[in-house]
This record gives sequence, C-alpha cells and structure tokens, in this order.
Amino acid sequence: MNKNTAALAEGAKEYTPVRKSGVYRVLKRTADIAASLFALIILAIPLLFVALAVMIEDGAPVFYTQERVGKNRRKFRIYKFRSMRRDAEKIHEKLRQEYGSSDVSFKLKDSEDPRITKVGRFIRRTNIDELPQLINILKGDMSLVGPRPLPTYEYNEEQSRYGDRYAARYDVPQGLTCYWQISSRSEVDFDERMQMDADYARDAKISVDTKLLFKTAVYAVTGKAGYDGERKKVVNK
Repeated sequence: MNKNTAALAEGAKEYTPVRKSGVYRVLKRTADIAASLFALIILAIPLLFVALAVMIEDGAPVFYTQERVGKNRRKFRIYKFRSMRRDAEKIHEKLRQEYGSSDVSFKLKDSEDPRITKVGRFIRRTNIDELPQLINILKGDMSLVGPRPLPTYEYNEEQSRYGDRYAARYDVPQGLTCYWQISSRSEVDFDERMQMDADYARDAKISVDTKLLFKTAVYAVTGKAGYDGERKKVVNK
C-alpha cells in the first residue's frame, strides 16, 4: 500500500449503509425480469451465431465463468462469451509486471491486449460478450444497472486497501452497466472506479438507471464514452 492509498484509507468516513425504497426495489426487479427474459428470447438466434464464431476460432468453452461478489457480498458465478485465449488468466500477472502496473484491475486497451481473440475484439467492442449476463439478471444475481461485480481477487484487494470506504457499492444489486462502463475504462484507475460505484449506490433511482441504460446503448453503437470526468455529471444531474 502506497502513502496516497494509506491516506485515503485513514481518511475514510464512517460507513453508512445505503437504503433504497421498497417501491424502487420492486420496480427495478420487475424491469430486470421483463427486460432480460424478453432480450433472451429475441436474441436467441444471434447469440447462437456468436457462440459458433467463438468455437470456430478458438474451440470450447464458448462461455467464460468467474466467481464474483454481488449485493451484500454474496458470491455467484458470472457468465460471459469468452473473448480471450484460454490461458488469459495465467498471463494476466505477467502482463501487469511487464507494463509496471501495481493496479489490481490493470487493463490494456483491447487493440493492445495480446490475450484477446479476433472474434473477441468485435464482441468486446460492441459489448456482445456481456450478453450472457442476461441469465444472471434473470436469476437475480445481477441487475441491468449497478456497479460491476468484482472478481474475488479484486474484492480481496479492495478490502485490504480500503476496508469499508466503498462498502456502499455492495448495498445495491451489482449490474451489467454503471458509470465505469460508459467511461474510458482503461484510463480509470481502481480507486476512481470504486468511488464511481459508491457514488452510483447513493445516486440510484429510476431516472438515473434509465439515463445510464441510454448512455450505454449510445456507447455500444458509437464507442464514445459518456463519462466526462466528473461523475456527478454522468447523468446530467
């Protein structure tokens, strides 16, 4: 832990749980069930073609699963189309050392990451790789909108650095998209990403979720980030 990180941890305010109204929770869950079920039915054939493309280029498995930490710190397995080589996790640490990064959420731009397959570049650029998470949403593991659920290794790092500084992010359902997803993700460090998530947990309401879904759709089509560097302006509040 460096001095800046230590100072952040020491200066953390006492954690106050985030409580959302029952009406908001019911509306959000109803929308999640309806939207994910409808999307899975409508997209069934396109998703089959994506699965075939992944298999033709790099073989099985088609899906990538990973343990993540959800709302109230409950663990579950997330689903994605596999966009990287099968040995991607093994070389992640090697790449981080080569680039001299101490950031546990170290990411390269897709155009520079040697782990990403040709099909993977396309489905990541268009966010198609995330579509199997509609199953997680239908099951109740996730929501359409919410902080991205952390892999267990990132969760452990976040806890060791900050304790409860960003605990608010676990008071809401983890989601498919949030502030970080519409930003220039490779330029946002772990600290700022956690702050974005905690901000969303406190900001969350139907109008914020609706605007984030719209901005995510624009980002998927244009590739233009909707996060302007001031997280409170992400939804033009």
